[in-house]
Amino acid sequence: MSEPTDSDLNLAPREVVPTAARGKKKPWFAYAVLVLALGAGGLFVAKFLTNAIDYYCNVDEIGHKSGCDVGRNIRIQGVVDKGSISKAGSVTNFTVTFHGASMPVVLSSKPTGLFQECIPVVITGKVVGADDGTQYFEGNEVLVKHSEDYDKENKDRVATANGEAAACSQKG
Repeated sequence: MSEPTDSDLNLAPREVVPTAARGKKKPWFAYAVLVLALGAGGLFVAKFLTNAIDYYCNVDEIGHKSGCDVGRNIRIQGVVDKGSISKAGSVTNFTVTFHGASMPVVLSSKPTGLFQECIPVVITGKVVGADDGTQYFEGNEVLVKHSEDYDKENKDRVATANGEAAACSQKG
């Protein structure tokens, strides 16, 4: 064999031979799934956090105060009206009043032993619109005595509720 000479060297670029384009394409499908998963997760967290907050509302604030909206999980405060308690199976119906505004309540759980007429209560649930255009509160828990934290933060509400309870018990 002889040694290559300058005339034998071919310095021209080689012809490009197409090959399978592995690893060259962007995984758009994976990106789309990731974006959808992150979007759905963000929406779920935002919805969960806003629904997890139960606003305290007086009966007279429903539909008027921000956060005290129909259909939203809230806690309402009012005094159980005298003569308004009735039971139908496992459901307890009664009316609560605060600052002259009343709201019928349909309670699906059994109220505690302390539950009675003319006492301030806090009820957890949501305001529901009836077929006839009226509204009622669909409750799932009734709290008879306020927690100390609520009492400290809402002295004026508690004082007003206690005043309304005293007036209720003096009704004939």
